[in-house]
Amino acid sequence: METKKCFKCGGTEFAEGTDYMPIKPNLMSMSGANKIYTFCLHCGEVDSIRIENTTIFKKK
Repeated sequence: METKKCFKCGGTEFAEGTDYMPIKPNLMSMSGANKIYTFCLHCGEVDSIRIENTTIFKKK
């Protein structure tokens, strides 16, 4: 398995964190999903952002 490297500083240590503000399907929605950030522990560059629960965005 290849080790992930930060494209900005070359660091190889990453962590995950979440934002305090969930993403919502629309302005009136009461439900939301957390954004999960993967970032370099050396320089703080964000490697990826993903949505924790995408089912709230699917059309019924």
